[in-house]
Amino acid sequence: MSTTTAGAHAHAHGHAEAGVGDFISTYVFSRDHKIIGMQFLFSTLLWFMVGGLLALGIRWQLAWPWSGMPVIGPMLFSGEGGQISPEFYTMLFTMHATVMIFFVIIPILAGAFGNYLIPLMIGAEDMAFPTLNMLSYWFMWPAFLLIGSSFFISPSNGAGGGWTSYPPLSSIPEAAPGSGSGQTLWLLGVTFVGISSMMGSINYMTTIIQMRAPGMTMFRLPLTIWGIFITALLQAFALPVLTAAGLMLLLDRVVGTGFFIPEMLVVNNSLPASGGGQPLLWQHLFWFYSHPAVYIMILPAMGMVSEIIACFSRKPIFGYRPMIFSIAGIAGLGFIVWGHHMFVSGMNPYLGMTFMTATMLIALPSAVKVFNWLGTIWRGKIQFTTPMLFALSFVSMFIIGGLSGIFMAATTVDIFIHDTYFIVAHFHYVLFGGTAMAVFGAIYFWFPKMFGRMMNETLGKIHFFFTFLFLNGTFYPMHVLGAVGFPRRLADPYHYETFRHLMPVNQFMTLCAIGMVTVQVVFAANFLFSIFSGRKVGRNPWGANSLEWTAPSPPGHGNFDFQPVVYRGPYEYSSPEVDADYYPQNQPLAQKT
Repeated sequence: MSTTTAGAHAHAHGHAEAGVGDFISTYVFSRDHKIIGMQFLFSTLLWFMVGGLLALGIRWQLAWPWSGMPVIGPMLFSGEGGQISPEFYTMLFTMHATVMIFFVIIPILAGAFGNYLIPLMIGAEDMAFPTLNMLSYWFMWPAFLLIGSSFFISPSNGAGGGWTSYPPLSSIPEAAPGSGSGQTLWLLGVTFVGISSMMGSINYMTTIIQMRAPGMTMFRLPLTIWGIFITALLQAFALPVLTAAGLMLLLDRVVGTGFFIPEMLVVNNSLPASGGGQPLLWQHLFWFYSHPAVYIMILPAMGMVSEIIACFSRKPIFGYRPMIFSIAGIAGLGFIVWGHHMFVSGMNPYLGMTFMTATMLIALPSAVKVFNWLGTIWRGKIQFTTPMLFALSFVSMFIIGGLSGIFMAATTVDIFIHDTYFIVAHFHYVLFGGTAMAVFGAIYFWFPKMFGRMMNETLGKIHFFFTFLFLNGTFYPMHVLGAVGFPRRLADPYHYETFRHLMPVNQFMTLCAIGMVTVQVVFAANFLFSIFSGRKVGRNPWGANSLEWTAPSPPGHGNFDFQPVVYRGPYEYSSPEVDADYYPQNQPLAQKT
């Protein structure tokens, strides 16, 4: 055993029992990475439901404008009969994006699966810093409360600057409806999310580097761990920029500084108290984090999909090292392409061409991953389980989202489609069609390890089929709408004669969105029922190779009831060295029986 791994295991042994105690210390303020992972999981699934309902509010207004929302409207004080105001519509899409990005996608990938899987997949007993790990979850609660409460402030004062919160709309409370006290709460909440994520990233990097089991070299790590590790690097370098920018914007609003307020801005026929700042500075700082955040929201999903595809193709992953280098390449290029969000801001054409070229280069490592997934599937003994169906849908949806992204990378094209539904279609195919489908597959895949029971396969396939069907019915027509210039962020685009004939398309999309949200009831019922009454399974129901499948299901404190030692990589399926079609990482070298 190396000095690093020996020291790491001695350190881990000192806090392996940190979660053992009374109910509060075991399940509430737990320092056990598995409990913390499940706390993130349950919290994000609840917010996923909230974000879905907010999306239905947006879709309802676009399908039947000013008709009133029968459920969501009265619940959220939007007006008589549920009819919404334009200001409230602005709050709807602001909060929908905020909830889905900051409270669902990022924390479910890094918080839930990162916490639960890292020690199990590298053979460690716990995280490097259990107390910091616990704090990373509880620092999300001020964000939940601040941003959640901001939505219930009156529509004239709620957060309505979009999830990007561009100044001066967001920096001057008197600038417009939707930029009042709720916007201040929103900024505070995002700051807490950033602090929570930085705590997690430090913990993940330290754990992966210092606490691997004997024999677990970096190039024997599963691709899930590589995805989370590189994501943690992205968070560590990018999040301080967003956090600092958020504090500067907060000072502009509360104290009256002028970081983002231009000198000659006139608001309500008067000049602001201070100025001399630069609104575009916020866009640079915001997108310097938020474009890498796009990869924070998908790199761990790429790793998890790789696990599932290799397992149910019963083949080694095609091009293991190129897959790692492509993840690193995507992350590295992600830091030099933030300006493609600002093509319409009047940037120098030469600078725009630089960002355009760098953005298009991201297609290369992305293509490597797609072709390697297809190479893994090719001539494999494919098992069409529920996790595999979701993983395959991730690949197909990611291809559609990636190809539509090529259009936006071109400066001349993006200028025309920037504020249209083509953009909405692109990022929903990447984040819902891609990341959310991968998350569903990961839940079905690792559920037996988390709870020692299997989710119902029949219900899982019903959930997959209708989600896939309604997903494409909701988001694919957005490409068509965007191609004819249908604008986003407007409560009533039909005010313009040009777009009135598109109302039936929006009505069809809204019906599909209602179906997509409704079918998640099947998932929720399957998930909750299976926790208590699902079929019990052993340690390795899927016949997988990585270390977590050698631990008990569910694992106890300390994770393993033996000292794991690693002899090979995680994808030795159908190896000629053994009779079985899988060859666990901790199984010593053996001859065929």
